[in-house]
Parts: sequence; structure tokens; C-alpha cells
Amino acid sequence: MTKSKRNQKSNTIAQNRKARFDYHLEETFEAGLSLQGWEVKSLRAGRCNLSESYVLLKDGEAWLFGCHIEALPTVSTHINPDPLRSRKLLLHKRELAQIFRGVQREGYTCVPVTMYWSQGYAKLKIALAKGKQKHDKRATEKDRDWQRQKQRILKAN
Repeated sequence: MTKSKRNQKSNTIAQNRKARFDYHLEETFEAGLSLQGWEVKSLRAGRCNLSESYVLLKDGEAWLFGCHIEALPTVSTHINPDPLRSRKLLLHKRELAQIFRGVQREGYTCVPVTMYWSQGYAKLKIALAKGKQKHDKRATEKDRDWQRQKQRILKAN
């Protein structure tokens, strides 16, 4: 690994690991976020939690609900920040139509997966997902454990 790669910061702000465990992620989209200034500063400080968030589609638009962006203590005194406010997702019409068609299929939903920086802008990766059954979750855990054990065995040799 080169020196520049070690010192390079990760572009990832927050991940929704629960989404990968609870859903089969099928098709992903990159969406921009409509944010206020204090939210951008908080994201740069890494104060974001996507674990309880979800995407709601209404009136031809996509909205992010439940994303907790904690305000910094140095935020201006003349505003009252709401950490759980709904935020509009910026997508092309074609992408919105694809998401609406996908959600109308039975068992599909739209979940946020990762929030990251792209060319100075905060982006959100959302995915069309189908809920996993309990036996699917068990199989995922079993496969993950086997991969971990395999890596330990290879490392020991």
C-alpha cells in the first residue's frame, strides 16, 4: 500500500449495515441531498446515523426520513436545528420513475445504504430491496461465519 493511500481519508460518511442484513439489495441509485448549511458541517464532522432511516416516495418525489444528523454545538444561535427533519432526495425523472415502478412491485421497498462525499457534494446510495425471510438471514450469517473461519485458517498457514 502506498503512502498516499494510507493517508487518504475515506469518502464514506455513514453506512446502513442493517439494510444489508434485512434486505436483498437489487438495484442501486445515487441521489443528491437537499441539505442546510449546519447539516453539511455536521456531516463533515461525521455526525450522521442512517440505521433507522428510510426513503418515502410521494407526489413524484423521494424523501429521506429518520436520518439523524446531529447539530454541532457551534451552530449559529439564530436557528433551531431539527436533527430528524425530512430531506429531499435529488434524482432524475427517469430514475424516480424506475424507483416508483420498483416499489409498486410486491415486497419491494427503497432503503438508504450509504452516505458519502462525491466531488464535494453529499450523496446517498439508495437501493430497491426485497425483505429477507428469517431463513435467508440465517443463511447469510452462516456464510459470513464460514468466510471468516476460512480467512483465519488461511492466515494461520
